[in-house]
Amino acid sequence: MGESIAEGTLSKWLKKVGDQVKRDEPMFEISTDKVDAEIPAPSTGVLAEVLVTEGQTVPVQTVVARLETDVTAAVAAPAAAPSAPAAAAAPAGQGAAVGGGAGGPPRKESTPQPPAPSHPIAASAPISAHTNGDSLEERLRTKSSPLVRRMAAEHGVEITALQGSGIAGRVTKKDLLQFLESGAKAPPHAPTGGLSAPSHGLPLPEPWPGDVVEPMSKMRQLISDHMVASRHTSAHVSSFFEVDFTRIARIRATRRAEFEKATGEKLTYLPFIIKAVVDGLKAHPVLNASVRGSEIIYRKQINVGVAVALDWGLIVPVIKGADNLSLTGLTRSLNDLANRARAKRLDPREVQDGTFTITNPGVFGSLIGTPIINQPQVGILCLGAIEKRPKVLTGPDGEDTIAIRTCSYLSLSFDHRIVDGADADKFMAFVKKSLENFPDAVL
Repeated sequence: MGESIAEGTLSKWLKKVGDQVKRDEPMFEISTDKVDAEIPAPSTGVLAEVLVTEGQTVPVQTVVARLETDVTAAVAAPAAAPSAPAAAAAPAGQGAAVGGGAGGPPRKESTPQPPAPSHPIAASAPISAHTNGDSLEERLRTKSSPLVRRMAAEHGVEITALQGSGIAGRVTKKDLLQFLESGAKAPPHAPTGGLSAPSHGLPLPEPWPGDVVEPMSKMRQLISDHMVASRHTSAHVSSFFEVDFTRIARIRATRRAEFEKATGEKLTYLPFIIKAVVDGLKAHPVLNASVRGSEIIYRKQINVGVAVALDWGLIVPVIKGADNLSLTGLTRSLNDLANRARAKRLDPREVQDGTFTITNPGVFGSLIGTPIINQPQVGILCLGAIEKRPKVLTGPDGEDTIAIRTCSYLSLSFDHRIVDGADADKFMAFVKKSLENFPDAVL
C-alpha cells in the first residue's frame, strides 16, 4: 500500500470462511493513514481461515487470512492453526497480508501475532529503511493506535519521546498509563504534530441520557487530526471572487454531445476550473509551493488534488502532472479518480504528493466557503454553487442593462506565511479572467 504505510485497520470482511474467491476479487477493506481501500485476492481459491478480525489494527506484512488454492484440500483438510506455517497445498498466493498487492510474488508467511520488540522486521516488508528522513522504527513508534495518540494529546505527552514495549519500540496504552501513573514530567508536545487536542484544558463533554456514543472511524480521526494540525501550522487567510461562467456554460451546451460521444465522459464545469488553476499556478508559482521551516520549496510538478465527498468521510485524490493534460485528459483523470475513490479502489500513492487542492461544496448548494489548507500545500480553492443571477452589464454604447448570467463565487484559502494578499488576488484574477474568456478550441 505504499512505502509510507506502517499499519492498517481491517475495517470489514467482504468474504467469510468457506467462500470461494476469484483472483483480484475484493476480500476485505482496510483503513490506513492515507486511504480506505478494498484489498483483492492474490489468487483464486477458498477462504480457509481468517486471522485478523474486523476493527483490528496490525502492522504491514501481518497475515490476515489464508486461502486454499486446492479446492479439494480446502474441503477435506481442517483449518490450520494460526501459528502454523503456510500450507504446502497452496504454494501461490496462499497468504493475504496488509500492504500486499494482488498478483505479486509469493511472500513468506509469518505468525499472525505481532513480533516481539526484539524481533527484526520481516525482510520482505516493502518499507524502505528511510522515508522522509525517519527510520522504519521511528515511523512505527509514531503510528501508535488512535486511542494512544488521543490519550497522549490530551495529556500533552510526545509519543516519540517515550520508549514503548510494542513492535519496534511502539508505545502501547499500557506504556502510556504507566508513564502517567509514575508522575514523571511529560515531554513537551510538538506544536505542529498531527494530533488534535480537543480539550485544551477544558472539560470533555459527557453524554446525556438517550445520547448515542460511537467511536470515530479511522478516516474521521485522521481528518480531525489533519485539520487541527493545519490550522495550527498555516496562517489562514481567504479571498473571494465572483466569476461569470456564462461563456463556459455556452461551450458546454454546444459541445457537450460531441465531447461525450468522442470521449465517453461527461463534460462538467470542474475540468475547466482545473485547467484555469493549472495555468494560474504556472504564472504564480508561490501558490504551488510548500514551507519547510525558514525555506520555501517551489514545486516544479503541478499535482492538483480534488476533494471527493464520500458517505464515510472525505478524500483528496491527486491528478499528477495536471499541467501536461488537455481538458479531455483532465476530465478522464478526474472522473476515474473520483469513481475509484467512491469504490474504495484507490492506491495510497494516488492521494499523495498534491501541490494544490480544489474543493467543490457548490454541488450541495453552498454559495461560498473558507476551506482549511491541505498540508503541506499553501493554497486551496473553493467552488460555490454555479447558478443564474441578474447582473448589470455595460453595453458598447455605455448604457447599463440587466442580464441573466451564470455565475459562481470562488474563494481561495492561502498560507500568509509565504503568500501575500496581492499574490493571492493576482492568482485569483488570473483564474477569473481565464474562465470568463475560455477559448472554445481548447477542447
